[in-house]
Amino acid sequence: MAANLPSDIVDDVFLRLPATTLLRFRALSKPFFSLIDSPDFIASHLKRTLETEDHLMILLRSPRILRTVYLDAPDKISDVEHPLQTDGSTELFGSVNGVVGLTNSPFDLAIFNPSTRKIHRLPVAPLDFPERSITRENVFYGLGHDSVSDDYKVARMIQSKDRVDESYGYPFEVKVFSLKTNKWKRIDLLPEDVEILFDNFYFQPLFRHGKRCIGFNTILTFDLATEVVRILSFPHVVYCRGMDIGALDGCLCMMCYGELSQVDIWIMREYGGKWSKFVSVPKPETVDSFKFVRPLIYSKDRSKILLEINNGKLFWFDLASKSFEKFRINVSEGLQLNAEIVVSSLVLGCKGDPRRAREKKMLQKGNKRRDDFLSKGFKLKL
Repeated sequence: MAANLPSDIVDDVFLRLPATTLLRFRALSKPFFSLIDSPDFIASHLKRTLETEDHLMILLRSPRILRTVYLDAPDKISDVEHPLQTDGSTELFGSVNGVVGLTNSPFDLAIFNPSTRKIHRLPVAPLDFPERSITRENVFYGLGHDSVSDDYKVARMIQSKDRVDESYGYPFEVKVFSLKTNKWKRIDLLPEDVEILFDNFYFQPLFRHGKRCIGFNTILTFDLATEVVRILSFPHVVYCRGMDIGALDGCLCMMCYGELSQVDIWIMREYGGKWSKFVSVPKPETVDSFKFVRPLIYSKDRSKILLEINNGKLFWFDLASKSFEKFRINVSEGLQLNAEIVVSSLVLGCKGDPRRAREKKMLQKGNKRRDDFLSKGFKLKL
């Protein structure tokens, strides 16, 4: 009988379960409901999941579709009802501790947990310049967890397409949303920050007075705790026709597209430290050319890494033999779904979309069952 089990055993069992299962177990009894919704349990469940790498999911996404599949059960796919009203332009920005950032526009943003279907819609953040002066290409987002304040934050950086004057160039703004306060905050950048952004990030390539001004590739970081902009050094590569950045095992990676037949992946194992060449990935025979390469995660024995190549093609890449094994997911042929690794977590809670709360209450209104309707006769298999 679940009601007669010691609480420490129940806690231990529940900590091993995926968030989707725990979501259903909230209905078993009031004590289970309170336990699973408690901040301490949510934090402990996340900590264990991150340490053991159990219940890892791949979030498959397109502008209109969201699906999840467990890494160790690629044949079982779950459709996720898209939480934003979408016209086919929804973008995903960032994934941390089981939540992802979604946006349709600079004003329509949300933090979403695909395990619990919990969504937190961000309040509208006013713009510092006219809306007509921005395009989607000039809006940049970032999602992260501020471990100092234990807060989830969204950074929004917007550049106007209308120039102020010849000397200043294109104006920009930086604002940060805090989940704890549910408010946006304008970041008043220091003069050196403005110089960094202008010279390295927003200095558009253009012809001016017969001279060509070229913006160089630069990796900029924004510290969510200190709200400081910094520049990270580039690895000492001989030649790259294109670059991209990603993350692997919590470390910053840079992909260097130097040759048509391979992509070099560099890694920074300590923030602000030195770059080291991690691996060179040859072009798989089934791929015509490299358009996009991104490492997603190590295998549990760390002998392979899961790569996303081009439009949602997933391969296990053996680090020793340099061989590929296709990661097969049962999706329709021709359907291009990009991938994001998401841990199974209870972050944001389990109460679903608050906009649907009224509908759920109406469905539950006629339910006269006791709160502990399943607490008796329920047997846990240990």
